[in-house]
Amino acid sequence: MRTYIIYISAFLFASAAVLSMPCMSPAQSSGAPLRLKTVVIDAGHGGKDAGAVSPDRRTYEKNITLAISKLLGQKIQSAYPDVKVVYTRTTDRYVTLNDRAEIANKANADLFISIHINSFSKSSPNGFSAHVLGQSSNRDRDLFSFNQELCRRENSVILLEEDYATKYQGFNPDNPESFIMFNLMQNAFYEQSILFAAEVDTQLAKGPFRTNRGISQNPFYVLWKTAMPAVLLELGFISNPSDLKILNSSSGRAQIASRIFDAFCQFKKKYDGSLDYEVVAGKPVLKDSDASGQVPGTGVQYGVQILLLSRELKKGDRAFKGYEPEIYRSGKVFRYVVGKCGTESEARSLHSSIKKKFPDSFIVRIEDGTVTRL
Repeated sequence: MRTYIIYISAFLFASAAVLSMPCMSPAQSSGAPLRLKTVVIDAGHGGKDAGAVSPDRRTYEKNITLAISKLLGQKIQSAYPDVKVVYTRTTDRYVTLNDRAEIANKANADLFISIHINSFSKSSPNGFSAHVLGQSSNRDRDLFSFNQELCRRENSVILLEEDYATKYQGFNPDNPESFIMFNLMQNAFYEQSILFAAEVDTQLAKGPFRTNRGISQNPFYVLWKTAMPAVLLELGFISNPSDLKILNSSSGRAQIASRIFDAFCQFKKKYDGSLDYEVVAGKPVLKDSDASGQVPGTGVQYGVQILLLSRELKKGDRAFKGYEPEIYRSGKVFRYVVGKCGTESEARSLHSSIKKKFPDSFIVRIEDGTVTRL
């Protein structure tokens, strides 16, 4: 599956799409503690869309993703009878990217897991990776070009639909101007998506794949359209002999599903009851806090996050473009924050200059070492 950065020139369409997305589930809006009640498992590709194909043309991505998705769903249902598991497909059928997202949205899901298998023109690349919504970074590195091709292939499934120009309102994965859409969108579930991606990263690092390709921010259409924490997983390379052997074995697929299930368990523990808040003036506010969301008596600061990476960069790295960020680590995720100050208004003032060098940067709230996107 190839990842592609997408811009769209229709600002009104982008704005309308944001406004149409629910920011809170029914449980959240009632002020009840969060509980992970519904998970949607999305088996990538299907039907006329085979996805990636092995070099010998015998193995299709669509079949492997379906097998792993079913195994994962069975494990979750067995361990958590109270959790509703919804599949975007349970057979070899074609489901549009838009319909996959709509299935999740209509189910009021608390987590969306999209299962895919990677591929490349050369046989050497291998390993797994996790992707959350965002604009691809590291434009001066080979990884940027690689992920750009990854996005292109996944998003280009849209072109299989005869009426895609109408249904996707100008969204064309082969048109660079379509990229602007992702600069206009805000993902209200960014932090939770990162948290689940980090859990998967930790678990899959235990095997069966040899290489951990880390966590990336990428503009996948299916992640943008889902109104919940959402992560897209690339589970090995169908073009790599070692990875293909794992993917073609029942034991290998079972181990992959078990690793993702372990990540789900850890995520659920942190998700359930992680926020206990009430709605004040139409906004979720933590209980025992004031209307601004600050907890009295605690040291809250604000800043601008410029980078999110799965590795730690050394001081003075050229990726910082002259800034000296503070680094906040959560599992295997490193957040790079500059311009720390005492108020949100100060941070927003600083952001106006910082975003000239980092267009994808955003304001964050820092409390007790925890960084939260505003």
